[in-house]
This record gives sequence, structure tokens and C-alpha cells, in this order.
Amino acid sequence: MEKLIIEARLNEYTPREPNPHVPFSPAEIADDAAACREAGASIVHYHARDPETGAPSSEIALYREAARRIREACDVLIMPTLGANTVPDLEARFVHIDAMATSEQTRADLVPLDLASTNLPIWSPGAEHVGGRQLAYFNTVGQLESLAARARAVSALPMAAIWGVGSLRLLEAFVETGVLPRTIYTELFLTEGGLLAGHPATRRGLEALLDFLPPSVRCVWAVACYGANALELSEVAIERGGHVALGLGDHAYLELGGDGETESSPDPSPNASRRAPRNAEVIAAVAERARRSGREIATPEEARALLSGTD
Repeated sequence: MEKLIIEARLNEYTPREPNPHVPFSPAEIADDAAACREAGASIVHYHARDPETGAPSSEIALYREAARRIREACDVLIMPTLGANTVPDLEARFVHIDAMATSEQTRADLVPLDLASTNLPIWSPGAEHVGGRQLAYFNTVGQLESLAARARAVSALPMAAIWGVGSLRLLEAFVETGVLPRTIYTELFLTEGGLLAGHPATRRGLEALLDFLPPSVRCVWAVACYGANALELSEVAIERGGHVALGLGDHAYLELGGDGETESSPDPSPNASRRAPRNAEVIAAVAERARRSGREIATPEEARALLSGTD
């Protein structure tokens, strides 16, 4: 079985409540990346954030500085966001990747492509209204073809983010027409926490996607889960020969505890006070599950070979 690739999803656009360890600044992102590498991660995914407020940012300088600091600290593969939810303009979505590619110290190793246009509705039972009324991913076939070509031009590997069976059918079509490579890193993206866009974060939700992986494509697939603890799903991936993408950007992981600050709860139960873990502790929890199952952890160099089809 392939060695396990673990991707650390460091921050997304997640606030620091309830976990204060979500990294914002380039220095925090790089420190987190190095700690995650030590814990077993071979890929890090990050969003640029305002260093003080944590607000989403498209500042090229922040992306470049984070990448430079990461490369100075460790050898993980770097995958910045393209901001599909916050940056609708095609040129603006890729301009930081082009700027990062001007230096070996800052270039992106992977570029995420969301193979779907989808609403991002937010609703929980009992709520009177559906939230996220203005939130959507908008990715036309032409835009995705252009983004894939631009990724090739800067020698970055594409990552295909899968939101449903339709995304997998489009993936096959893009591979067969030469838009995407036959060996490709593929994230099967599940959603909870009120976000209704993806499959439920359950074994059945994951297996519904696995059933439709195109046989003609070598999908190096990873399970990713926004809004819920992905550790149980990570065990499914470990068993099935898949890989894992998770971190504080998707879920606070207070269930793990940790050596960070305490998150207090009004609940007077014995578990009312929980310690908030750091990203590296989440990565370590996956690595420990893999080792117990007898599966080795991939280094960044081994992950690069696997994702590029040269293993």
C-alpha cells in the first residue's frame, strides 16, 4: 500500500474562536508548517490572512512571505489557496501564484482547482433561514481549463477538489482531453457544521464518492472534511489506501485537548474546560492511527513522486 500523505489544512478563513491557535501571520503559518512537518505532514495548505485581524487577504506579499518562511523552516510541499469563494476574477485568483513562481524560495508546489460551481448554503435544524446567501464557488469549464494551463506554466501540480459525483465525471473528462494529468492529487471534500454543499462527513458519504472514482484516472485521493472531526474518516482512508487532509482550518479539534490555551465552556461537567490543540497535534493524531494500522507516512519527497506519477 502507498505510504500515507498527510496534508495540513492550516487556517482556511477560520476565526480563532473556539481555537486560538489558528495561524494568521506568515510567521505563524510557517511555524505551524514546520511543526506539522515534524508530526508527519508532507503538504501544507494555507490562506493569506491579515496578520492582526485574521481577515481574508489577497495580498501577494503575504503569500510570498509565508512561502519563503515555510521553505526556510522545512521541506513540505506548499499549496496556497486560489480564493475561489472570495476572489471571483480569474486573473486575481492566480496572480499571487505567478508572483510566487518568480523565486524558487516562494513558488507553489500545488494549486487547488475546485471542479464544481456550487452554492455554499449554511443551515442547521431549527434555524429559520438558510445562511450563506451570497456565498458560492463559480468555476466554468473554461476557467478551470485556464487555471490548469497556468498551473502547468509555473510547474505546479494541480489538486482536484471534488464536491460531488459530477466533479468526478468532470475530472475524467479533463484527464481524457489532456487538461489534467492522469495521475492527480484528488481531495474528496465532505462538509458538516451547517455547510450543506458537500457529502455528509460519514463513511457512507465518503464511499458514495469512492464508488465513482474514474478507473481510467490514477486518483491519489485524500479525504477532507470541513466542519467536523475528520479523524474517524482518516481511519477509513488509511484502511482503503487513501490519504488525509485536515487541520484547524476545518475544525477546532477541541476533542483532542492539547498543550495550548484553555477553551472554557459554561457547561459545569468535568469536560467543561478543554485545552485547544495546535495543528501539529492534529497531524500527529493521524500519524499515530496510521502507524497502529501498519501504514508508513510519506515524506514530502515521497509525496511529490507519488503525486507526479514518478514513484
